[in-house]
Amino acid sequence: MTIDKRVIGLSAAVALLVGGLAGCGGSGSGKESGGGEKSAQAVKLTVWSPQEDQKDSSSWLPKMEAAFAKAHPEYKITWKNAVVAEGDAGTTVKQDPSAAADVFMFANDQLGTLVESDAIGELSDTAKAQIKKQDNQEMIDSVTSKGKEYGVPYTGNVWFMYYNKSKFSAEDAKSLDTLLSKGKVSFQLNNSWYLPAFYTGNGSTLFGPNGTDESAGIDFGGAKAADVTKYLVGLKANPNFVLDQDGAGLAGLGNGSVDVLFSGSWDAENVKKALGDNFAVAKLPTYNLNGKQVQMKAMAGSKAVGYNPNTKNPKAASEFAAFLGSTEAQKAHYEMRDIIPTDQELMKDSKISSDAVAVAQNDTLNDTSVLQPTLAGMANFWTPCENFGNAIVNGDVNADNAAAKTEDWNAAYKK
Repeated sequence: MTIDKRVIGLSAAVALLVGGLAGCGGSGSGKESGGGEKSAQAVKLTVWSPQEDQKDSSSWLPKMEAAFAKAHPEYKITWKNAVVAEGDAGTTVKQDPSAAADVFMFANDQLGTLVESDAIGELSDTAKAQIKKQDNQEMIDSVTSKGKEYGVPYTGNVWFMYYNKSKFSAEDAKSLDTLLSKGKVSFQLNNSWYLPAFYTGNGSTLFGPNGTDESAGIDFGGAKAADVTKYLVGLKANPNFVLDQDGAGLAGLGNGSVDVLFSGSWDAENVKKALGDNFAVAKLPTYNLNGKQVQMKAMAGSKAVGYNPNTKNPKAASEFAAFLGSTEAQKAHYEMRDIIPTDQELMKDSKISSDAVAVAQNDTLNDTSVLQPTLAGMANFWTPCENFGNAIVNGDVNADNAAAKTEDWNAAYKK
C-alpha cells in the first residue's frame, strides 16, 4: 500500500500544533483552581477563507478549527465557515463590519481601508510577539498601519520569474536584456501591479522610501521615471517581447512561443506542466538603463489573518487568528496546499528549502521587492498606472513624448 507522505507531514504538523499550544499555558485546563470542573464558554466564530481551504472536513481550515478547539477546552465553539477570497475580504468586511466574519483572511493591500472602517482589530501583545519571532521586518510592515500591527501573515504576496532552462542558464536569468537577446519574454506591461517594478527599481516611490509616509504621496515623475518610460517604449518594440494579457504568457509557455513568464506561486503548477523538465524559477532580473544595471523591484505584500473588533467573542477570535498564522498552521498549509510560509524558521525546513518556487518567492521578498503600501491612498494609484501602461502598449507614448507623458501620469496623483 502506498502512503502519502504529505498526509504524514500534515498529521505530524497538526499533532505538534495541538501539543505545543496545549503546553504553552494559554489554553486553560478546563478546571477551577479548587479542582472543580469549569464550564466551557459557548463561542460562535464565523470564519472567511478561500474555497480551497474548506472544500470538505479534511481541508486545512476544518483541520485547524479542530486543532484549535482541542487546544482550547475553555471554549465550546460553534464554527460557521463561508467562502470569501483574500482579495475580496476588505471590500466585503467594510460593507458592514458589524455583520462580517469574526476571523478572516485578507490581502494586506486592503489594510488601510479595513483600519479606517474599524473592521480589523489590533493584534494582542502575544500575537505581536508571535509575528516578531516568525517574520522578517517587511512582512511585519505589511500588516502595520500607523505603528500598530493588525494581521498575522501566513504567506507572501509577490511575483517573480519563471523561465525555460533549455533556453537560458541561471546566469542569463539575472539580466532581462540577456533573456530578450536569446528568447521570447512575456510581461504584463499594462498591469498596474507589474509595471511599477521598472520604476521603483530606478528610484520612484510610493509614499516615501518605506511606503509609510502618506504626506510624501506618489512620486513617479522626473528624469528617473522618464528614462524608464523610454526603456519600456523600446521593450514594447523588441521583437522578442510578448505582451502577457488574458493568459497569453502561460499559454505561450505551453506551446513554445514564450520562454519567460512573470507571475507568482499561484501559477507554479501550471508552469510546471507547461515546461516539464525545463522548468526553472528565479527572483527578478536587472535591466540595462542607459548603461547601468537597474534592479526590477516588485511590489510585495502578504496574505494575513485578521479578526473583527466588532465580534462578540474578541478574545477567542484574536486567538484563533493568531493560531491560523502560527508556525505549525503554516506548515500544515504548505503540506496541504503548497502555500509558501512567511515563517523564517519554517523556510529552513528541508522540504521547503528545497522547493525552488518557495526559494524564489523568499528571495524576491528579501532582495528584489519594495513594500506595497497599506495606506488607503494606494487605492488612487492603480487606474492611472494601468492607463499609462495601456498608452505604452498602444503607442500613444513614444520615445519623443515619453518625458511629457510621464509627467502627465505623475500629475494625476497630485490632484
